[in-house]
Amino acid sequence: MKPASLAQLKKELKYKSSEELEALVLRLTKHKTENKELLTYLLFDVDDEAGFIESIKQDLNGLFEEINTTNFYYIKKSIRKILRTLKRYIRYSQNKETEVELLLYFCKKMAAFSPSIQNNKAMLYVYGKQKEMIAKKITVLHEDLQYDYTQELEQLSF
Repeated sequence: MKPASLAQLKKELKYKSSEELEALVLRLTKHKTENKELLTYLLFDVDDEAGFIESIKQDLNGLFEEINTTNFYYIKKSIRKILRTLKRYIRYSQNKETEVELLLYFCKKMAAFSPSIQNNKAMLYVYGKQKEMIAKKITVLHEDLQYDYTQELEQLSF
Protein backbone atom coordinates (compact mmCIF):
# COMPACT_ATOMS: atom_id res chain seq x y z
CA MET A 1 0.00 0.00 0.00
CA LYS A 2 1.42 3.35 -1.02
CA PRO A 3 0.81 6.13 1.53
CA ALA A 4 -0.90 9.34 0.46
CA SER A 5 1.07 12.55 0.16
CA LEU A 6 1.07 15.11 2.94
CA ALA A 7 -1.05 17.49 0.86
CA GLN A 8 -3.65 14.79 0.23
CA LEU A 9 -3.78 13.93 3.92
CA LYS A 10 -4.13 17.59 4.86
CA LYS A 11 -7.07 18.05 2.46
CA GLU A 12 -8.81 14.93 3.74
CA LEU A 13 -8.38 15.93 7.38
CA LYS A 14 -10.21 19.21 6.72
CA TYR A 15 -13.39 17.24 6.05
CA LYS A 16 -13.27 15.25 9.31
CA SER A 17 -15.22 16.26 12.41
CA SER A 18 -13.49 16.81 15.74
CA GLU A 19 -14.72 13.43 17.02
CA GLU A 20 -13.33 11.68 13.95
CA LEU A 21 -10.00 13.51 14.33
CA GLU A 22 -9.82 12.49 17.98
CA ALA A 23 -10.46 8.86 17.04
CA LEU A 24 -7.77 9.00 14.34
CA VAL A 25 -5.19 10.47 16.72
CA LEU A 26 -5.97 7.89 19.41
CA ARG A 27 -5.71 5.11 16.88
CA LEU A 28 -2.32 6.41 15.74
CA THR A 29 -1.02 6.44 19.31
CA LYS A 30 -1.96 2.79 19.78
CA HIS A 31 0.33 1.60 17.00
CA LYS A 32 3.70 3.09 17.80
CA THR A 33 5.35 4.31 20.96
CA GLU A 34 6.94 7.17 19.00
CA ASN A 35 3.50 8.48 18.04
CA LYS A 36 2.44 8.44 21.68
CA GLU A 37 5.67 10.16 22.77
CA LEU A 38 5.24 12.87 20.13
CA LEU A 39 1.63 13.46 21.13
CA THR A 40 2.69 13.66 24.78
CA TYR A 41 5.30 16.25 23.90
CA LEU A 42 2.85 18.29 21.82
CA LEU A 43 0.15 18.24 24.49
CA PHE A 44 2.18 18.64 27.68
CA ASP A 45 5.78 19.73 27.05
CA VAL A 46 5.69 22.15 24.12
CA ASP A 47 5.00 25.12 26.42
CA ASP A 48 7.73 24.17 28.92
CA GLU A 49 10.86 23.55 26.86
CA ALA A 50 13.15 23.94 29.89
CA GLY A 51 11.21 21.29 31.79
CA PHE A 52 11.34 19.02 28.74
CA ILE A 53 15.12 19.41 28.56
CA GLU A 54 15.50 18.65 32.25
CA SER A 55 13.36 15.53 32.02
CA ILE A 56 15.44 14.28 29.09
CA LYS A 57 18.64 14.95 31.01
CA GLN A 58 17.26 12.88 33.89
CA ASP A 59 16.42 10.08 31.45
CA LEU A 60 19.95 10.25 30.03
CA ASN A 61 21.43 10.03 33.51
CA GLY A 62 19.42 6.88 34.17
CA LEU A 63 20.36 5.35 30.83
CA PHE A 64 24.07 6.02 31.38
CA GLU A 65 23.87 4.40 34.83
CA GLU A 66 22.32 1.25 33.32
CA ILE A 67 25.18 0.65 30.87
CA ASN A 68 26.85 -2.73 31.23
CA THR A 69 30.55 -1.84 31.63
CA THR A 70 31.97 -5.37 31.49
CA ASN A 71 32.90 -5.11 27.83
CA PHE A 72 33.38 -2.27 25.33
CA TYR A 73 31.02 -4.07 22.96
CA TYR A 74 28.15 -3.60 25.43
CA ILE A 75 29.21 -0.04 26.16
CA LYS A 76 29.23 0.80 22.44
CA LYS A 77 25.81 -0.77 21.89
CA SER A 78 24.34 1.04 24.88
CA ILE A 79 25.75 4.43 23.96
CA ARG A 80 24.44 4.13 20.41
CA LYS A 81 21.02 3.17 21.79
CA ILE A 82 21.09 6.20 24.09
CA LEU A 83 22.03 8.41 21.13
CA ARG A 84 19.15 7.02 19.03
CA THR A 85 16.74 7.75 21.89
CA LEU A 86 18.15 11.25 22.30
CA LYS A 87 17.80 11.97 18.57
CA ARG A 88 14.18 10.85 18.73
CA TYR A 89 13.49 13.31 21.56
CA ILE A 90 15.26 16.07 19.64
CA ARG A 91 13.07 15.34 16.61
CA TYR A 92 9.99 15.94 18.74
CA SER A 93 11.17 19.38 19.80
CA GLN A 94 12.55 20.64 16.46
CA ASN A 95 14.21 23.46 18.40
CA LYS A 96 17.88 24.03 17.48
CA GLU A 97 18.75 25.41 20.91
CA THR A 98 17.28 22.33 22.58
CA GLU A 99 19.19 20.10 20.17
CA VAL A 100 22.52 21.78 20.92
CA GLU A 101 21.95 21.72 24.67
CA LEU A 102 21.00 18.04 24.73
CA LEU A 103 23.86 16.98 22.46
CA LEU A 104 26.30 18.94 24.63
CA TYR A 105 24.95 17.17 27.68
CA PHE A 106 25.32 13.81 25.93
CA CYS A 107 28.95 14.58 25.07
CA LYS A 108 29.66 15.67 28.64
CA LYS A 109 28.25 12.39 29.92
CA MET A 110 30.33 10.45 27.40
CA ALA A 111 33.51 12.31 28.35
CA ALA A 112 32.90 11.67 32.05
CA PHE A 113 31.95 8.03 31.50
CA SER A 114 33.99 5.37 33.21
CA PRO A 115 35.73 3.36 31.75
CA SER A 116 37.09 6.08 29.51
CA ILE A 117 36.01 6.04 25.88
CA GLN A 118 39.53 7.09 24.87
CA ASN A 119 40.44 3.40 24.72
CA ASN A 120 37.92 2.64 21.97
CA LYS A 121 38.09 3.97 18.42
CA ALA A 122 34.39 3.46 17.75
CA MET A 123 33.38 5.48 20.81
CA LEU A 124 35.84 8.23 19.96
CA TYR A 125 34.33 8.35 16.48
CA VAL A 126 30.78 8.70 17.87
CA TYR A 127 32.00 11.38 20.28
CA GLY A 128 33.83 13.28 17.52
CA LYS A 129 30.86 13.14 15.15
CA GLN A 130 28.55 14.53 17.82
CA LYS A 131 30.99 17.38 18.50
CA GLU A 132 31.07 18.15 14.76
CA MET A 133 27.29 18.11 14.63
CA ILE A 134 27.08 20.46 17.61
CA ALA A 135 29.53 22.87 15.98
CA LYS A 136 27.42 22.86 12.81
CA LYS A 137 24.18 23.47 14.72
CA ILE A 138 25.69 26.30 16.76
CA THR A 139 26.24 28.39 13.62
CA VAL A 140 22.49 28.85 13.06
CA LEU A 141 21.78 30.12 16.58
CA HIS A 142 21.72 33.71 17.88
CA GLU A 143 25.15 35.32 18.39
CA ASP A 144 24.97 35.29 22.19
CA LEU A 145 23.98 31.64 22.26
CA GLN A 146 26.70 30.87 19.71
CA TYR A 147 29.32 32.29 22.05
CA ASP A 148 27.98 30.45 25.12
CA TYR A 149 27.64 27.10 23.40
CA THR A 150 31.00 27.44 21.66
CA GLN A 151 32.61 27.96 25.07
CA GLU A 152 30.92 24.81 26.36
CA LEU A 153 31.95 22.87 23.27
CA GLU A 154 35.59 23.89 23.68
CA GLN A 155 35.56 22.62 27.27
CA LEU A 156 34.60 19.12 26.10
CA SER A 157 38.14 18.14 25.09
CA PHE A 158 39.70 15.14 26.79
